[in-house]
Amino acid sequence: MRYQGKINNWKDGQGFGFINPNDGGKQVFVHIKSFGKGQQRPVGNEAVTYELKTDAKGRANAVNVAYVGARAQAATSAGHGNFSLFAAAVFLLLVVGMVFTDKLPLAVLGLYLIASMVAFIAYKFDRSAARNDRRRTPENALHLYALIGGWPGALFAQRLLRHKTSKQSFQIMFWITVMLNCAALGWLLSSAGASVLLSVASATD
Repeated sequence: MRYQGKINNWKDGQGFGFINPNDGGKQVFVHIKSFGKGQQRPVGNEAVTYELKTDAKGRANAVNVAYVGARAQAATSAGHGNFSLFAAAVFLLLVVGMVFTDKLPLAVLGLYLIASMVAFIAYKFDRSAARNDRRRTPENALHLYALIGGWPGALFAQRLLRHKTSKQSFQIMFWITVMLNCAALGWLLSSAGASVLLSVASATD
């Protein structure tokens, strides 16, 4: 038998929370592992359906949890995700083009590629840690990787791994780091930034 309720008091760092049943009664414990593979992580207040299972101590746990209207949410998320992946790919191609036209040094492209790989791996480890109750990667570290140039890789990780896409506060900070990084790149392309790059290149020769 399936029940309906809303997720309450979700603790993303610990990977668990509670469900308030629609028909009243005590809150039901829910763990991240109770959600189906591929579903986004909850942030709280989502309407869900679930089955009940009693653990060894006689406590009610929610299992086989599914979001209400999950198909519509998945379609919208997929559309936004595809656009984000396209934007990240176009950005990297633009950086490649600027390197080949001598507007940027090769080191800048190398920084973006290396930082993106590091960011992707960090997201993958964090997703695995969240699912297996291990120590998580601090969000500040994920934002730092994005800020120094790893945001294309972070964006790929978010969409392909479906990780960190539903937490609004994280997404706001993530896009702030993207804008700051792009602003820094824009400055490097200005006359002042070009002068600094030329000075650095001369000093390393």
